[in-house]
Amino acid sequence: MMMATTNSIPAMVAAETRSHTLKTMALPQIVTIGVYGFDEARFFQRLREAKVDLFVDIRRRRALRGARYAFANSRRLQARLAELDIRYEHRLDLAPSNRTRQIQDIYDRINKHTKRERTHLSSAFAEAYRRECLTHFDIHNFLASIGPDVKTIAFFCVECEPRACHRSLVAEQFADVGAPVVHLFP
Repeated sequence: MMMATTNSIPAMVAAETRSHTLKTMALPQIVTIGVYGFDEARFFQRLREAKVDLFVDIRRRRALRGARYAFANSRRLQARLAELDIRYEHRLDLAPSNRTRQIQDIYDRINKHTKRERTHLSSAFAEAYRRECLTHFDIHNFLASIGPDVKTIAFFCVECEPRACHRSLVAEQFADVGAPVVHLFP
């Protein structure tokens, strides 16, 4: 029992040190964006206006059905971002598993609204997502991996309303360490 406590002290000190380091360093601005409600021109205009350097796609499946949002399908999206000199990164570790997504799907079905009509995440989904993805997500390591030149990071999924999407939970993590967060709308 004593050994577990002793082993956890260095981990606690390391976590506190990382947290302090994050709060004292210059953090990039975080923006979030969904595709629903945008047309192609407005979507990329909003990214340019926000001066996004790094676009982080946190979708599990990177394709959308239909012509209206075809510009957000992975290959077309990456090609357009490259034209705009915006770096693209896919972070599957920040995409909810199918099992966690099912929690939200059940909640939506019970409350009789579609994914596009959803205004918020269920508390059960949020809890499962935090446990599944965010407990393993180290902001310090993430920021170190992207380099010091990135000033604005966009976290992307599909829902228009940030509170209806897991990207808002990722943004909360950054806000908790002092990063400014802005949600982009059509």
